[in-house]
Amino acid sequence: MRSAYGDHVITVRVCCPTALAAEATDLLRANTAASSLVVHPGASIRPPGDVIEADLPRDAVDDVVRALMDLGVHEEGTIQLLPVETWISRPGLRAEEAAPVADADTVVWPDVIEQAYEDSAFTWTFMVFMVLATLLAAIAVATDSVILIIGAMVLGPEFVPITSLGLAIVRRRPHLFRRALRTLALGFGVAILAVTALAAVARAAGIITVADLMPENRSGTAFIYSPNAWSLSIALIAGAAGVLALTSNRSGSLVGVFISVTTIPAAGNIAIAAVFGLWAEVWGSSLTLVINVTGMAVAGWLTLAVQDRVRTRARTAR
Repeated sequence: MRSAYGDHVITVRVCCPTALAAEATDLLRANTAASSLVVHPGASIRPPGDVIEADLPRDAVDDVVRALMDLGVHEEGTIQLLPVETWISRPGLRAEEAAPVADADTVVWPDVIEQAYEDSAFTWTFMVFMVLATLLAAIAVATDSVILIIGAMVLGPEFVPITSLGLAIVRRRPHLFRRALRTLALGFGVAILAVTALAAVARAAGIITVADLMPENRSGTAFIYSPNAWSLSIALIAGAAGVLALTSNRSGSLVGVFISVTTIPAAGNIAIAAVFGLWAEVWGSSLTLVINVTGMAVAGWLTLAVQDRVRTRARTAR
């Protein structure tokens, strides 16, 4: 027996019409990775039919979901993935140990794709976070505060839409690619315009002066508009690390990723530099933004492609 924390085991819950329930039950019964299988005949009211529950190790979930979708379960019913935080089961332990890929290396694609769609939506909340983070970055630029720069990096919500670009390529989801690209374009566009307007007000009120933005007064934040080879290297490393953190359920590592990239600081510097006509800084910050977004998207794509390949080879070897 074993008690484990995390989502080593996932319960796949199916609600579907009775006509499909028999096929779904047979599919799950034939799967040797299922450590438990429960059928509740007639328990589903909408759609009218049965409820089926099976406990599976993470590695087996993706194939099961794909097979259920091939049956058309998602067209007439629902498929739910419920992480089991604690489980005590000898059969469950044997099923987990038989998996060809370790839990931390397993990607549950339906879960990852759902999160990508959700976090890549251009919502009111996303827009507000983008504006607030960019505003904080602009204040950091005006005051040359590295602490505020870090705060702006952590506050920015742009990471998942950026990595969703690579995910969309790997999983062939053109709609997700367009959705993430639109969210990033609108998010950065609205944030920069809003902060530019606020910076213009601050300049008119004498709160910010051009002297505040002179290079001699910006030793801590000059890196924002001075991209170099390290900028791309950091973006690639951060993108790969961020994707691994998201797909392996190790979200604690994301904080380190957030404070490694300068997308939000670049947006804040674009806004404030444009108000004072510092076009060299606007260009440099724009280049920093493009390098970071492109680097993280490419790194995410490569990392996901490698993960998919590793999993496929492991299952083939088994």
